[in-house]
Amino acid sequence: QVQLVESGGGLVQAGGSLRLSCAASGSMSSFNAMGWYRQAPGKQRELVGLIIGGGSPHYADSVKGRFTIFIDNPRNTMYLEMNSLKPEDTAVYYCYAEKLRVHYWGQGTQVTVSS
Repeated sequence: QVQLVESGGGLVQAGGSLRLSCAASGSMSSFNAMGWYRQAPGKQRELVGLIIGGGSPHYADSVKGRFTIFIDNPRNTMYLEMNSLKPEDTAVYYCYAEKLRVHYWGQGTQVTVSS
């Protein structure tokens, strides 16, 4: 059973930075897709960025140029580096992975950006 555990959320001022981590119970290289989603209060969950088949990450337009996804394979950990944060980035951030058409989600970590 795959488990994804996020950490690194918190409160930050606008313009600041945060790094989220997602630790997987197995090898990251076994996943067909992995990435990050977020859900703001009263809104649907939306894609932040996604890596498919080991390719380059694809990012939502709203975070392009500010957020970066990278993977540390020896540590089975995926990161979301978030810079130039805006109040509209406030949301619960979820780690996501897909393997053999089964979708896995982390428990979520809160990111709050104050103006």
